[in-house]
Amino acid sequence: MRVAMHWWNRKPGERAEWLLEPLVNVGPLRFGMNPDEVASALDGAVAHVSQGLGSGIGWGYYTDWGVTAVYGEDNGLVAVAIDAMDGPLVRLRDIDLIARVPSEVRADIQDLALREGTSVQVNWSGDPEVEAWGVSMGAAQEQGLAPEGYTQRLNTVITNALLVGPELAKNPFGSEPVIRWRDVRDEPPNVGAWPVRDERERPHWDWTPLKSVGPLKFGMKPQDVAAALSEEPATRHGRYPFGTSWEGLGQWILSEDRFDRAGVTAHYSSGYSWPPTLGAVTIHGRTGPQVEFTGIRLIGMTVSAVDTALIQHIEERDLGLVVDCGGDLGVDGLNMYVRASRAGDTVVSEARFCQAHWEDHG
Repeated sequence: MRVAMHWWNRKPGERAEWLLEPLVNVGPLRFGMNPDEVASALDGAVAHVSQGLGSGIGWGYYTDWGVTAVYGEDNGLVAVAIDAMDGPLVRLRDIDLIARVPSEVRADIQDLALREGTSVQVNWSGDPEVEAWGVSMGAAQEQGLAPEGYTQRLNTVITNALLVGPELAKNPFGSEPVIRWRDVRDEPPNVGAWPVRDERERPHWDWTPLKSVGPLKFGMKPQDVAAALSEEPATRHGRYPFGTSWEGLGQWILSEDRFDRAGVTAHYSSGYSWPPTLGAVTIHGRTGPQVEFTGIRLIGMTVSAVDTALIQHIEERDLGLVVDCGGDLGVDGLNMYVRASRAGDTVVSEARFCQAHWEDHG
């Protein structure tokens, strides 16, 4: 059974070409503009996805342009995020920043910075960041068309960027109001290297759909998860029950534990009235154990090969293909999704295994 996957992916000739004047403007968007002025500069574009737009701090995603505009307390534009797949092609001096191989852009940025006598830092994702230009680079998985005409995930990543005004240039992703648009404070920081564990070094785990993966059984308490892995979590993430405006009030609720040595993240089902129990497990693509499904190796593999094998398995048996909101593929009824983990300029496969009805919990 074929289920079409749809991502909007403009071809280079269909994308606007903008010049970046560092800390001043990105194409027609000048830092300090209000939302009405931004919409006008984008030919009357409507932000189809937004939060707090026009009320002070907020942001809006202009789908037709592949651009997110982030506004500060005075409704002034302070940051512009350029989408890798369908955003405008932004040029800085003699460098094309968007929709390119990340390592090539990194080399170009380092060369230009050397010529201009400025320094290049590494941001949270392991990509170059230059305070003097208000540039923080990133990358996203590339999408393309299969011969059959449907959109498919590719095995490469291409560059995107966050471009900011002078007030955010020192720490673009760590500053308000950017963290209200995309909060990366809980993301594991990357130093700019993406080592992938050799297949021979990965333990092999069994998987019983909806019940367990390896030594981890759904319903386990966090202390039992740590004991089963013989490892304490490297990081713990959670929330307070009343949201950010009431942060610090009420009981902190654990949502996930990351185990770096094992190469897994444990996700917990929990709430104000019940303690956390294991509801899902993500096996990390670069470092996690190997898990197979009907002979298909799911972890650390070429993503397109895993997608093709899964789709073939599903079509031969007339099963259902499930695609989640992030484009991850799974077999209907198993609550398993094949995901992609960045490995430099490419991606490798990882997977999330869930208990029944896990989607009800997030």
